[in-house]
Order: sequence, then structure tokens, then C-alpha cells
Amino acid sequence: MKNLFHKRLSSLRIESALTRIQLAEKLNVSVRLISYWENGERECSFDMLMSIADIFGVSTDYLLGKTEY
Repeated sequence: MKNLFHKRLSSLRIESALTRIQLAEKLNVSVRLISYWENGERECSFDMLMSIADIFGVSTDYLLGKTEY
């Protein structure tokens, strides 16, 4: 199974009209870290994954590419 986190994070952020700066502020992380995640260069922690899912109103399974909704 392919990890789609980086693609889904980027798509959700853009669809929500959030900049990387705004998302970084919501998550209390650096803009650079958001960039790393979106480019597939780093993975986030489980706690951060849950926070991201809450922000966008999606499941962690969706973020990871396990489901299509």
C-alpha cells in the first residue's frame, strides 16, 4: 500500500485555502516542516497526524491513503 500522506495533505491544504504559514500556525510547527511533509521528505508523528485529520475533518486512514473518503 502506497503512503499518500504528502499528496493528501497538500491537496487538503490548498482546497481549504490555507497557506503553509497558516497551517503551520494551527499546528504550532515550522513552515519548513509543512514543506517537508508535503514533499514527502519527512513523516509526521501519530499525534500530529490526528491533529491534521481534525483540522481538515478527515480520517487518519484517508490521510494515509487507506480509504478514499
